[in-house]
Amino acid sequence: MEQVSAAPAPGVLARTLGLRPGEGPALALAFACFFSLLSGYYVLRSVRDAMIAADGTRLIPTVFTSVFVCMLLLTPVYGAVVSRLPRRVFLPLVFTAVIVMLGVFALAFRDPLPSDWVRTAFAIFLSVMNLFTVSVFWSFLSDIFASEQAKRLYGVIAAGGTAGALAGPLVTRLLVAELGIPQLMLVSIVGYAACLGCIFGLIPWARRQDLARHRGDGEQLIGGSIVGGAKLVFSNKFMFALVLHMFFGVSVGTLFYNQQAAVLGAQGLSAEARAEFFAGIDLAVNGVAIVVQLLATRILLPRYGAAPLLMIAGLLAFSGVGALALLHSALLLSAVQVTTRGLAFSIVLPARESLYTQVDREMRYKAKNFIDTVVYRGADMVTSWSYFAVVGLGLTLGQVSAAWLPVAAVYLGACIWLLRMQGAPPPVARPDAERQP
Repeated sequence: MEQVSAAPAPGVLARTLGLRPGEGPALALAFACFFSLLSGYYVLRSVRDAMIAADGTRLIPTVFTSVFVCMLLLTPVYGAVVSRLPRRVFLPLVFTAVIVMLGVFALAFRDPLPSDWVRTAFAIFLSVMNLFTVSVFWSFLSDIFASEQAKRLYGVIAAGGTAGALAGPLVTRLLVAELGIPQLMLVSIVGYAACLGCIFGLIPWARRQDLARHRGDGEQLIGGSIVGGAKLVFSNKFMFALVLHMFFGVSVGTLFYNQQAAVLGAQGLSAEARAEFFAGIDLAVNGVAIVVQLLATRILLPRYGAAPLLMIAGLLAFSGVGALALLHSALLLSAVQVTTRGLAFSIVLPARESLYTQVDREMRYKAKNFIDTVVYRGADMVTSWSYFAVVGLGLTLGQVSAAWLPVAAVYLGACIWLLRMQGAPPPVARPDAERQP
């Protein structure tokens, strides 16, 4: 049973954000947590992209394939951890592991000329780590916020992440030349440490929410099998629709990423210049995202639900691929990338994550993590190798975009399928209690 207070809390800020009594501290902590998480990541994202783009698109398939293999290896490990440890233990464990590994890479990059192996390992680690931490963060939120709360608050929380995603590349653009990469990793560690502190602050509130909604203690073990998440996504049509939405949506985004790397790699820029360029793209993307989140998402999501917002993003992604197929240019590519990625953060992310409040805990922590990691990076891998093969046939960038129109069409079809399922009974396979060991 969802706990919904009768009246909004007093005050202009509470009315603006749609807060109910008692929600303010949790919203502030969730906002700060996502801000710290993405600022820590985005300080290093442009550094990773600059390393990958050093040879145009040649390294992208190798990195994405390695990331996908790592996801396959880590997913059963993660499943075992969440099956056997309460969330107050495994959540801090995940973020502590990230902090330790960043410290190791900070030491490795003290060498002025790190080896190709070190640079590739870092690119793989950062890609794997970001997907796992973001997925775990939203799983945690979907576990502690009711569906009605998610529709009201997820847009604001997502704006916290976007603010962090703006702060991160800004720090990189301003300081990369002066501080160097090892010091930037220390800055990133500060962000993840702050995120960990916010999680410790949210855990007591989460337990109170569980008890208030008569769900029992959310610190109980999730149980289930290690591969339970993978089985769930193919046995439930709602989860399978989310698989299609993730896979083909990511494929469209990876197409733009490969084309951007190809255009940039052909210019022969230095690593610092490439990092500054990618940081500039990130700033533009997140600038679009935070405006949409604050002015549109927080109003539209509670009013219309998630599926219509996903449709908007699907239509614009299909239109972007079509526009590049007709008239490909570096300027248009940058504009399409900024628009589609900005909407992915501002509309798709909070809308899709709000859907997970309707499912049980094993789906939230296992099936969702499988979709957010294995499916996501599987789409990256398939798309990057497909792009590599298509470009090898001698097609122009515009012709490559035309080849991806069917992919964009399937992505749009998945959005339509989710729209048709909106309002159906919550897709819960069986009660949480039955999943306890």
